[in-house]
Amino acid sequence: MNRARTNERFSRTRSGSSAGNKGGGSYGSSGSGSYGRRGGAPNRGGSGRRKPAPQGEFALPVTVTPALPAVEAFADLDMPEQMLATLGAQGVTEPFPIQAATLPNGIAGRDVLGRGRTGSGKTLAFGLALLSRTAGRRAQPRQPLALVLVPTRELAQQVTDALTPYARSVKLRLATVVGGMSIGRQAGALRGGAEVVIATPGRLKDLIDRGDCRLDQVDITVLDEADQMADMGFMPQVTALLDQVRPGGQRMLFSATLDRNVDRLVRTYLNDPVVHSVDPSAGAVTTMEHHVLHVSGPDKYRTTTEIAAREGRVIMFLDTKHTVDKLTKHLLNSGVRAAALHGGKSQPQRNRTLAQFKDGHVTVLVATNVAARGIHVDQLDLVVNVDPPTDHKDYLHRGGRTARAGESGSVVTLVTPDQRRQMSRLMADAGITPQTTQVRSGDAELTRITGAQEPSGVPVIIAAPVPAERPKRSASSTRGRRSRPAQARRTGRPATQRRSQDRPASGAA
Repeated sequence: MNRARTNERFSRTRSGSSAGNKGGGSYGSSGSGSYGRRGGAPNRGGSGRRKPAPQGEFALPVTVTPALPAVEAFADLDMPEQMLATLGAQGVTEPFPIQAATLPNGIAGRDVLGRGRTGSGKTLAFGLALLSRTAGRRAQPRQPLALVLVPTRELAQQVTDALTPYARSVKLRLATVVGGMSIGRQAGALRGGAEVVIATPGRLKDLIDRGDCRLDQVDITVLDEADQMADMGFMPQVTALLDQVRPGGQRMLFSATLDRNVDRLVRTYLNDPVVHSVDPSAGAVTTMEHHVLHVSGPDKYRTTTEIAAREGRVIMFLDTKHTVDKLTKHLLNSGVRAAALHGGKSQPQRNRTLAQFKDGHVTVLVATNVAARGIHVDQLDLVVNVDPPTDHKDYLHRGGRTARAGESGSVVTLVTPDQRRQMSRLMADAGITPQTTQVRSGDAELTRITGAQEPSGVPVIIAAPVPAERPKRSASSTRGRRSRPAQARRTGRPATQRRSQDRPASGAA
């Protein structure tokens, strides 16, 4: 990357310009109130003005150093040509507002604080900047150069999937480090030298404790969905990891909501960040409809079954693993191709279920909040809260599985009489005015809103996909390989198994 050109562009930026001039919601000012890394408190030397915060969120810091202006096209960015070509090949033509506003500053090395609803394009907003700044460098074994911390395994995999084409285009190696999968394979990826690590905090700490990873060469760090990491109790681990990365490096924090649990991270670890907020409520999506369906308790199960039997994909959220399994079993017996996703499933089971849902083998994903973030499925136009969430952030993130990237979608919440008052308060906190309708199973209104229909009643079984057959080797291709079975017998395990475990993983480990 041409660093001189970047610095020249930055120095020519007009005083007071803001990344939000075109995207809306970013704040550029010569006043005080910026946050200094390791400082622990705002600079009190000036007016100390900060942008008023939505309910439950902290006041956003004011950017002191003028931000680079937003761009209108990816070609206007100082990115490697290979990445620009890959964007075109992937059909990514124009940047979303949060990308247009933050990418110029992220590529220039500025700290960034970005808030935008789920599905607004945050992953590429930080990912393209991170990859652009890392391109051309090579990591030493166990010493990554960039780190993305995420709260859940599913989100880690989604980030990996989104960034892999662009990383490959500039020959950068990614390693995905999450719990529930082979720690030996992940350690192998790090020993092989991965420039970018995408990790959940717990598993990364385990690998550091084992001596398989060091963070002292990491100079670009991203926190994705930091508020959920705080909600899940990861904050001590996150701060301990941030204290190990290279001092003075670039920090980027992106989230759909920024509550007060994140305030300490911003104050301590971000230095004069460029601030951009796509929409303060983090939930106002013009392509999304919100429906509250009042149902009677005895009719709720039947109503849920008819919605599940609709044409097309749907995610249904419930509160507990037990109720998820119970509803999934009922739907399968009713003729609906459903599968369960919750924290009681192993990671390979969860990966397989998501793959079946994405390829259409399963049409109804019945899930706990484990699926509320980090899942992107094309053409998913309905999310159903069978059990209403208790927190407005959970509502926004559940609903964010649909109406992504400009597509349309609906969020439907089934509410019994005893839940109505609580649901009204939740919607007010989320800044949403839903359409409220009284329904019962078999109603035309239920069909109009959700596409509900009578299930077939013929039980179905969701079988695991049959793995594709490996092509048979020709006789010539097996010459010179006869020593391996004997060697495998000496080690007590098959040769293929031994190779898969001992070989350093590449790409998305």
